[in-house]
Amino acid sequence: MPSKSHSRPVHVEKQAKKSPASPAAEHQPTHPSSPEQPTTPTALKSGETRPRPAKKKAQAHPGVAPLSPLATVQQFEPLPKPLGQPPYNYDLETVIPGITAQAEQRGHLVFHCAGDTGGIKMADYQTAVANAMKADLTLAADAAPSFFYHLGDVVYYNGQVTDYYAQFYEPYDHYTAPIISIPGNHDGDPINSSQVSLDGWVRYFMQPDAHVNPESQDAPRATMSQPNVYFTLNCPFVTIIGMYTNVPEGGSIDSIQQQWLTNEFDSAPKDKALIVALHHPIYSFDDHHSGSARMADAIQAAINDSRRVPNMVLTAHVHDYQRFERDLVGDSPTPFLVIGHGGYYNLHGLTAKPGTTDEETQAKLIAANDTQHGYVIFTVDANEISGVMNLAEDTKRPAKANADKFSYPAGAIFLPSGASVSL
Repeated sequence: MPSKSHSRPVHVEKQAKKSPASPAAEHQPTHPSSPEQPTTPTALKSGETRPRPAKKKAQAHPGVAPLSPLATVQQFEPLPKPLGQPPYNYDLETVIPGITAQAEQRGHLVFHCAGDTGGIKMADYQTAVANAMKADLTLAADAAPSFFYHLGDVVYYNGQVTDYYAQFYEPYDHYTAPIISIPGNHDGDPINSSQVSLDGWVRYFMQPDAHVNPESQDAPRATMSQPNVYFTLNCPFVTIIGMYTNVPEGGSIDSIQQQWLTNEFDSAPKDKALIVALHHPIYSFDDHHSGSARMADAIQAAINDSRRVPNMVLTAHVHDYQRFERDLVGDSPTPFLVIGHGGYYNLHGLTAKPGTTDEETQAKLIAANDTQHGYVIFTVDANEISGVMNLAEDTKRPAKANADKFSYPAGAIFLPSGASVSL
């Protein structure tokens, strides 16, 4: 199991057998003679529950379990028509006029980041995080974030327009900076056949002309004009490639998005840091979702085909905070973050402590928190990407600034000749 770049070539034939657009095809049936063949589940009686099966400690590549009649199969949902033209580049300057000159004068760019914010059932946690982020906007000009990059699951559970006021417009009523987003699985999972996938998300984030939607009520916020559900955000000092990993558990992308992803890796400016954002995590030690082998394959293919290695990978979906490191190229590790504690009430428990290294992937958990909600503030300059994870106050615990603090190089990273990576 390599932990650094190695010279063994990637076998395209083997990767081609996987079909991101058809998640069900990846479910491998268990052979009848296998000792791991699950027994036929007995029917549940009224009021009964069945415990979740125990999971292995190594969760970055948990494999694909046989289809179960106890689980709801979430299908790959069709994508809405893009608003812009390929390659779906979105300039921060069009969202915040003057930000380029401002960032150059200050020597850095600052932004908020979190996912899984929808405050359904118990809104207090989302409110606490949103209030802390609003307070950050009053910091000194060179320290205040310029925008919020949302990692998906804006609204639970089905991204309905009727839920946007309570879970989006009202919580961020005085958050005066722009909110930019990639969708999460709940944003795209329609409640039934009468709803179009991502209709609520598109209604705010992908509109041709800025306007105020009536559902914003007394918390008006002008709509955004993001070019597609997956897009590249061009910023001072950093390029952020945002994927849409759709609805199925573990995420799924089609061949078109895979080609786009590789192209964006390849064409990303070499004088800026490169960050990749997606909803489903590559690595995760948790008791609900685990890491996604399919998303690891997608990022791995883009790296190996383009020769460009991201400086950082940002994810959510798992409702806690985790920061992993993997030694991919050179002496500086590549960070993989899970920032899914942005407000959804039910946090997901960790199954490993910081310092644990995944046996299968050699991904090392550096820092984590599964008891409190929060968010990250990133600062990017010509030399480094630094960040602080802040925890918001709740009924049990006080707010905690700098609960995790980190810094990584911002220079462009490329694979050595003949080398490849395996995530």
